[in-house]
Amino acid sequence: MKEKFISVIIPCRNSSATLALCLESVFASDYSSFEVVVVDDASEDASAEVARRYPCRLIRLEEHQGPSVARNIGAENARGEVLLFIDADCILKKDTLKLVNRAMSNGARVVGGTYTAVPPFSQGFFSTFQSVYVNYCETKREEADYIATHCLAIDAELFRTTGGFLRDSFMGHTTSMEDVEFSHRLRRTGVKLRIDPSIQVGHIFNFSLAGSLKNALRKSMYWTLYSLRNRDLFADSGAASRELKVNVAMFFTSSALLLSWMLLGTHPALALLPQMLNLYVSRNLIRSFYTAKGAVFAAMATLYFFYVYPIAVSAGAVLGSALYLLKARLRVML
Repeated sequence: MKEKFISVIIPCRNSSATLALCLESVFASDYSSFEVVVVDDASEDASAEVARRYPCRLIRLEEHQGPSVARNIGAENARGEVLLFIDADCILKKDTLKLVNRAMSNGARVVGGTYTAVPPFSQGFFSTFQSVYVNYCETKREEADYIATHCLAIDAELFRTTGGFLRDSFMGHTTSMEDVEFSHRLRRTGVKLRIDPSIQVGHIFNFSLAGSLKNALRKSMYWTLYSLRNRDLFADSGAASRELKVNVAMFFTSSALLLSWMLLGTHPALALLPQMLNLYVSRNLIRSFYTAKGAVFAAMATLYFFYVYPIAVSAGAVLGSALYLLKARLRVML
């Protein structure tokens, strides 16, 4: 099979702690026809110095402009017929580029990969939970609602003709939703978004409990803000999955039934019924927890997903809804 020339585009912002590991993994690839374009988004650490140690093209932005602009500038300066966007805290497997080439050579114009089920470097419970969860959500079906920029391959000509990643006054440059908006824009033009589960990158999370919950709150806030505008709040879409949305609903239903038992004397067993539905809806996710790390991890991950994670997700949804209403009111006033 002919090797397409692939441009690996890596935006970075204060990423010196992970960028070397990312670049080492790319240059250890068993694929030969590629280049690496690193766009340093006005980092205040040693990211640029790290990039200079590797045979990549380094583009430095004088002012912080966000990942959308950095990726677009990387694409403008790329020479490849295929663009592969990854993040500076991602670790490519040796065959990632080869698998991207295979997918793009088989007629795909846009193809996405996913996280490895188990993250690299034994990062602990909360990082493993996140990696398994994202891997499961992104690989449930071959045709995706969106493809995340931790591993997004696209025909270079298609990327340029569609205008690249959007940055506007509603989205802002820190919302982490530019890949969702771009994917939806592609789909509206008839482009099919394909997920190839064999294309995988490891992700360096290093999550503590606080880090995991902060990430859940932040992602939920921005997803709610975006999806209210897009009118698809309840869509089963990647990490904003049906399982997660049912989970949050069942958490609050169970909580309300427990409160009813304490205040009104209703039967306490009623509070178990929502979680029985939750177990059924999330059965394949729970199976993924088990496959990744065994029974003990699956039990702990399920308890965390059912009884702790929904608190942060719902808090993010409330904040996102409030921001949406505030922005709508400001638009009316202006």
